[in-house]
Amino acid sequence: MPQGGILTVESGMAGGAIEVKISDTGIGISAANRKKLFSPFFTTKKNGIGLGLVISYRIIENHRGTIDVASEPGKGTTFMVRIPV
Repeated sequence: MPQGGILTVESGMAGGAIEVKISDTGIGISAANRKKLFSPFFTTKKNGIGLGLVISYRIIENHRGTIDVASEPGKGTTFMVRIPV
């Protein structure tokens, strides 16, 4: 969040899964970039290498979980991670 903002982390249980929701009030992610978020080496950061979300996705997937993203440019982004127990 280049101009600052609020970062919220929530967790709980629902439908036999642990849910972790991470939301921010940052700049959001464009629809075009959301399609590429989990692709290796995709980054919008000057010094990034584009592996963080790919590695996270694979770890979550290996635990039979899911990760979803919702974002609106100018309003923020939310990631929802669900891992079955």
